[in-house]
Amino acid sequence: MYWQKRFDKENPDKELEEKILEIRREHKDFGYRRIYGEIRKSGIVINKKKVQRLIQKLKLQVKSFTRKSRKYSSYKGTVGVVAKNRIKRRFKTSVIHQKITTDTTEFKYYEIDKGKMIIKKLYLDPFFGYV
Repeated sequence: MYWQKRFDKENPDKELEEKILEIRREHKDFGYRRIYGEIRKSGIVINKKKVQRLIQKLKLQVKSFTRKSRKYSSYKGTVGVVAKNRIKRRFKTSVIHQKITTDTTEFKYYEIDKGKMIIKKLYLDPFFGYV
């Protein structure tokens, strides 16, 4: 019987829900933190957890800015000039030193000079000759 009596009870958070819907109409990409800030600016004192709970109840959660929606990528496209692939995976040769390849690797290391830490770079550039 307890839950049946609750159907007749008026929603105590009706004004707050209307305020949230009004803010959401103006700002489509506001999450609960920004909506909470707007409510506090208007002079209503409320807990941020209650704002979050009401937004979940109204199904207004922003889904486009979640961490899982964006994947980190450090790829910046083709940088510099790419040399032509002349070997085309044919590493065997009958002439000595006809095909020589190289690869450059950068190492960073730290030096302490007069109490200051300085970042320095060291390059390793080995040559490979195929026989």
